[in-house]
Amino acid sequence: MSSGLTLPVWVAAAAKASLRALLGQPFAAQVQVELSDRPDPVSVPVISAAQLDNGKQALAISYCDPGLILDLTRNLEIWVRVSWGPDNQTGLQLLAGTGVGTKGPGGDLCISTYARDLLVRNLLPLDRALTVEIVLPRGRDLALRTSNAAFGVVDGLALIGTQAEVQHSAAPNQLKQVLLELARLKADQQFQKDLVLVIGENGLDLARQAQLKPLLKVGNWLGPVMVAAAEAGVQNLLLLGYHGKLIKLAGGIFHTHHHLADGRMEVLTALGFDAGLSLFHLRLLRQAASVNDALKRLEALDSVAANHLWLRLASTVEQRSQEYVARYGDWPMQIGAVLFDRSRRLRWRGPIAEERFFTLMD
Repeated sequence: MSSGLTLPVWVAAAAKASLRALLGQPFAAQVQVELSDRPDPVSVPVISAAQLDNGKQALAISYCDPGLILDLTRNLEIWVRVSWGPDNQTGLQLLAGTGVGTKGPGGDLCISTYARDLLVRNLLPLDRALTVEIVLPRGRDLALRTSNAAFGVVDGLALIGTQAEVQHSAAPNQLKQVLLELARLKADQQFQKDLVLVIGENGLDLARQAQLKPLLKVGNWLGPVMVAAAEAGVQNLLLLGYHGKLIKLAGGIFHTHHHLADGRMEVLTALGFDAGLSLFHLRLLRQAASVNDALKRLEALDSVAANHLWLRLASTVEQRSQEYVARYGDWPMQIGAVLFDRSRRLRWRGPIAEERFFTLMD
């Protein structure tokens, strides 16, 4: 398989080819990448690999091929440079080279647990430390076309893939795959009728960090999946997402892809009215460029009012979601919501989320 793979898989392939060159092994145009979410490795093409600096370093190059629908990283050039670390150490040191996103200026490499584990799986064990520097020559420019900055990621693309295969969040086939995964979770003997739904990679990574489980990534198909979860016997459902996405649910929009519907600023202004904000504050919300811009402006003027508004948003997401599911049947499932901000912090919880998912964690 050489297409439809997420960016971390192509990075791992280049890293493995680079290590082979460092070890003096012959170049192979196809690298076998071991995956944690598949029993068998996948064959991934690389373009070149060679030793540098009299054999002290090595560099390999691959080109990302994420399939036909996702085009941002298609043909993205990936360089991975490896070199030996101190003789008395072992393990990997991962460095963010040019075009790779970091958590704030000069911060740590922004990499998901899956992407990090993929590198460990394919490069270790070794009897000495290995330094791995990832470079995406076009990454900084491409990052301007993403929402990375909204999550505090700067200077390039984040390596936040959480699986090997690319999923297309708005495609009907993706809904089919999600429903199959839901059926698999239900059949698990350890299934306790709790479920956490996340929309994208950031939410999935944050949910894992918070040790919330079981997890199901739904893309933009929240409405149909919520109903399917109720039919599957889920009793406690948590929606976890970026405030700029989940706000659509507060407006009764249950397929969240931007091509289908928006209305976020209108929903936010209506919530502000319900929350009793002043006319001045309402105008501020209505004139903001984005949900996050509105949050920053309101927090700067009145942090108490801002927090009240965002808690109301989380509560309204819970209420409207419960009403949506009730259209299709009478189930005992309770729906909670937790929202994260641009700093990737879980900040606002609705009352159901607080009661059923977070009280025992605090």
